[in-house]
Amino acid sequence: MRPLMIFAAGLGTRMRPLTDTCPKPLIPVAGRTLLDRALDLGRDAGAGRIVVNTHYLGNRIAAHLAGQDVAISDEPGTILDTGGGLRQALPLLGQGPVMTLNPDVVWTGPNPLTALNAAWREDMEALLMLVPLARATARQGAGDFAMDTQGRISRWGDHVYGGAQIIRPDRLAQIPDRVFSLNHLWDLLIADGRAHGIVHPGGWCDVGYPDAIPLAERMLHG
Repeated sequence: MRPLMIFAAGLGTRMRPLTDTCPKPLIPVAGRTLLDRALDLGRDAGAGRIVVNTHYLGNRIAAHLAGQDVAISDEPGTILDTGGGLRQALPLLGQGPVMTLNPDVVWTGPNPLTALNAAWREDMEALLMLVPLARATARQGAGDFAMDTQGRISRWGDHVYGGAQIIRPDRLAQIPDRVFSLNHLWDLLIADGRAHGIVHPGGWCDVGYPDAIPLAERMLHG
């Protein structure tokens, strides 16, 4: 089964003051940390190897993961952003397509990683889990992508990137920057028509700031 990268290195600035002393992935929602919820999704989807990157208060995350079958890709100096972080973690992840997951999101309904694996085709280079903007709880801002009848995505539309995907990391080598977002890789793939999306049918909440926590808990409790 494909490996999974969980992005846990962020500074969590939108979540202050809660993140002044606690890394955002360890903030609890309905009694379970965001990171543990992400790990649950990965294990339920049969992830072959799980890698978590760390930077801000990384020692706290490492202590939380102690004794678990999870590899850590630490970014002790400069935070590398999602693209740079994924590229640094590749030796731990191995070859081929990789699942990635943002932990600061809560889902209800089908496991997004399981759904992505079921929809993945070998002619794809990226398959993103999308959420209609109208159903994107606690989302701040406009949509990210539009999608055509073949499932190919393009920039700007009424769908939000949900924070889960399968992606081939091969073209990361074409990006010269050390610190960069996965948006740069997506743009390369979109230009070639190799980036696709599917729509999640369940609930989704962006747990990016303190006021979103009760919204996520309300969604989880039905």
